[in-house]
Amino acid sequence: MAGMDFEPDVTVRTSEYRIGCVGAGMIMAECHLAAYAQAGFPVVAIASRTKGSAEKVAARWNIPTVHDTPEDLIHDSQVQIVDLAFPPDQQPALIRHTLTQPHIKAILAQKPLALSLEEAIKLRDEAARAGKILSVNQNMRYDQSMRVLKQIIDSGALGDIVFAQIDMHAIPHWQAFLADYDRLTLANMSVHHLDVLRFLFGDPDEITTLTRKDPRTTFDHSDGITVSTLRFPSGVLAVSLEDVWSGPRQQGYQDDQHINWRVDGTRGVAKGTIGWPTGVASTLTYASTEATGGQWVSPHWDTMWFPHAFIGVMEQLQHAVKTGTPPALSVADNVKTMALVEAGYRSMAEGRTIRLSEISTD
Repeated sequence: MAGMDFEPDVTVRTSEYRIGCVGAGMIMAECHLAAYAQAGFPVVAIASRTKGSAEKVAARWNIPTVHDTPEDLIHDSQVQIVDLAFPPDQQPALIRHTLTQPHIKAILAQKPLALSLEEAIKLRDEAARAGKILSVNQNMRYDQSMRVLKQIIDSGALGDIVFAQIDMHAIPHWQAFLADYDRLTLANMSVHHLDVLRFLFGDPDEITTLTRKDPRTTFDHSDGITVSTLRFPSGVLAVSLEDVWSGPRQQGYQDDQHINWRVDGTRGVAKGTIGWPTGVASTLTYASTEATGGQWVSPHWDTMWFPHAFIGVMEQLQHAVKTGTPPALSVADNVKTMALVEAGYRSMAEGRTIRLSEISTD
C-alpha cells in the first residue's frame, strides 16, 4: 500500500459564496487570504480596526471594497459569509451583530471563540436561534498529516489505539492582545492539540494538566509550558506537551524547534511531524502488521498547514451553506473543545484530574 489513496487536502466542492474578511493581521493576510486565492473563494470586502491596515491587505489580495469599520462590512449586502480574525474579547460582539443581519448566511470565527466557556455556550445557542451557521477555525484538523492520520486510523490499519502523543518544542507568535489576558498557552496554543486529539479519538473522559511559567514571555501569565494527559473511553491514553520555551534564543545558538507526534496501535504505529515551526510540510510515516506488511510507508505531499489548511476550513463552511448540513467545524463541537480547555485550567488550579462530566455545556 503506497499511500496513494490518501487525501491530505480537501477537494473544493463549493466556492461561490461571497466572503467579507474582518481583520488584517498575520493570520488573515498570510493564511486565510492566501488559501482563498488559491481555492478561488470570492473575497469581496475587508475591514479592520485600522483602515490603513485593511487597505494594504486589500491591495495585496485584490479585494475590491475596504470598509471603514467591521460593522460597516457586516452591513454590506454583498457579503454572505463573515470571516472573523479578531481578539476573543471583541469577537463575541461582532458575532452577535452579524447574527442580526438577514443577508449573512454564515460566520467563521477564530479560536478561542470567546474568553470563557460560558460565553461560547451563549454564542452557540444564539446562533442556533438565529438560524445562522457559526463555525470555528480549528484549522489543525486540516493539517495534511492529521488528515492522513485520521484516514489511517479509520481504515483500521493501526488496530485499536493504545497511546498517542503530541510533543511540541516551539515558540508561538504571541499576539499583542494576549498580554491583557491571564490565560496563555492552553487557550491559544494547546487548543490546537486538544482539539485534534478530539478529532482523532473522540471526547475524553478526563484531563490532568500541569504548567509552569515560560521564562521568555515578559507579560504576566498563568500558564506557559503545559503538559496535559487525557484518558478516553476507548482506553486511549494521550499526552499533549507544549514547551513554548524550547531553549535559548541568541546569536550563535542553533535551535531545534519542532513538533513531533506519534500514535501506537495494536496493529501498527504512525508517527510524524508538524511543519509549522520551520515553515515546511508536515510529514507522516506508518507501519502496519497487515496494511503495509510491517514495512514503513511514507505518503508525500507538498502542501502545508499554513496556509493550505485554511482552504479546508472555508470549504467546509461554504459546503454547509450550500447543502444546509452542519459544518464539519460546528460551534456545537467547538464548545466541547472549549470545555476541554476549561477542564485543563481547572486541573491546573485545583491540582487534580478533572472529569469532563464536571464541566457543564448545557
